[in-house]
Amino acid sequence: MAFNSRPQRESNQMVFGIRAVVEAIRSGKEIEALFIQRGISGGLIQELKELMAEYQITAQQVPVEKLNRITQKNHQGVIGVISPIVYQKIENIIPDVFEKGETPLVLVLDSITDVRNMGAIARTAECAGVHAIVIPAKGSAQINPDAIKTSAGALYKIPVCRHDNFMQTVRFLQESGLQLVCCTEKTRDNIYKPDYTVPTAIVMGSEEDGIRNEIIRISDHLAKIPMFGEIESLNVSVSTGIILYEAVRQRTPPTT
Repeated sequence: MAFNSRPQRESNQMVFGIRAVVEAIRSGKEIEALFIQRGISGGLIQELKELMAEYQITAQQVPVEKLNRITQKNHQGVIGVISPIVYQKIENIIPDVFEKGETPLVLVLDSITDVRNMGAIARTAECAGVHAIVIPAKGSAQINPDAIKTSAGALYKIPVCRHDNFMQTVRFLQESGLQLVCCTEKTRDNIYKPDYTVPTAIVMGSEEDGIRNEIIRISDHLAKIPMFGEIESLNVSVSTGIILYEAVRQRTPPTT
């Protein structure tokens, strides 16, 4: 399976100062995180906020002490972190998959915040032939050097789609003909019941909160991993591997 190529940068780069961040955004850099001093104002800040709205970039309002802990440089109340990958749009990927005559398999990660889990999941997803990973713009792990390393470089190969309106994106997947299979303990059905040979988006939630109720309510299938021991849950990266490879098993022609 051929994935879309993308520029590769080996590590996150920090950009300090309002003008520097403004120019980074205008030049098309992917902003992984943006920290703005709480209460700051002025003409340049207003220009930055207008750009943020235009490019749909969110920022964290933080006390100046946090910025000073990040850097001793003259940050002017603004620090931007440039992503080591280029995010893509799922709206561009799904039609391309169908046009190639392939059956989409998409992984939706709802609020996975641990960077090493993110990397491990991406590694498994790439090995399983997943066409794309979809994450929310807020409440998701940063794609940083630790995530890249844990993924064994998979995050450079598999498209990662980060969207502000996460629920709208999930609905787009359904409207495009993909069934939503939520991996959750809130069901009696196990992961072996759904038919993964049809276009499918598998949804995984965080270990703390699971999958948000809005997605659970619109899902086509709820599926849980059978558990027989005393420990009640698996690491999310392990759970993802188990359900993905059930999809792989169903999609793999039997050998003769």
